[in-house]
Amino acid sequence: MSEESEKSRRESEEEGEIIYECSEGVATIILNRPAVLNALNDAMLAELNDAFERAEKDEEVRAVVLTGAGNNFCAGADISALEHSTVEDARDFARRLQLLTERIEAFPKPVLAKVRGFCLGGGFELALACDFRFASEDAKFGFPEVNLGIIPGGGGTQRLARIVGRTKAAELLFTGERISAEEALRMGILNAVSPAEPENALDDAVSKFLEKLLAKSAIALRMLKRALQGLEMPLHSALLLENECFANAFSTEDAKEGIKAFKEKRKPKFKGK
Repeated sequence: MSEESEKSRRESEEEGEIIYECSEGVATIILNRPAVLNALNDAMLAELNDAFERAEKDEEVRAVVLTGAGNNFCAGADISALEHSTVEDARDFARRLQLLTERIEAFPKPVLAKVRGFCLGGGFELALACDFRFASEDAKFGFPEVNLGIIPGGGGTQRLARIVGRTKAAELLFTGERISAEEALRMGILNAVSPAEPENALDDAVSKFLEKLLAKSAIALRMLKRALQGLEMPLHSALLLENECFANAFSTEDAKEGIKAFKEKRKPKFKGK
């Protein structure tokens, strides 16, 4: 690895509304408005798009962690900024949030949400778009929009129902009630819940999971993400997509290395080729 790429790999740069860090193959994108519970505004949406574009282009990045600065993930959209918005302004903001969540969902590398504290509204929508969600036991999830006379607009009505089913999703959306991390785990929203103390318990759980992912073939993980998009298709079309992804993965150097390592009873050394 060159000196320049090593420096890039370890960089930690503040970029206004977010912080972008990169180390050991993992890009960490931090929502950085802790004074307002990392509420989403126009500038943050733009910077998040830029950060994901950067992580996608960086070949050294194998996975992305999305989290929040301070003690919260994200409490949703910045209501004070939206207070004087027109209908067109609101439509535009929601559509840009939808496009961001679509980008996260289709991102060719694994994306993991690391959640502490509030994960509400638009913040919950960001988390639902990620592949994996880990939280501390003090995390709170919900869509409080109905209490303001509005509804979620960044994909929350659709993704929540696809994860927990229509009945439970309707209950959470219609009441605006918050649920605990343990309840979110029982509903299948979370992959795991860590103790609130010690403070590094959540970080350790995420790091151990990332170690598992980074040991896999980057191409195989990319093909798995693509194949899972078939969940939104009729079964026959989804099976054709899976077949295409299987063939693409099988044609790689990583596949040959994996099969060879299995026969030789050793750990494979994947190169992402």
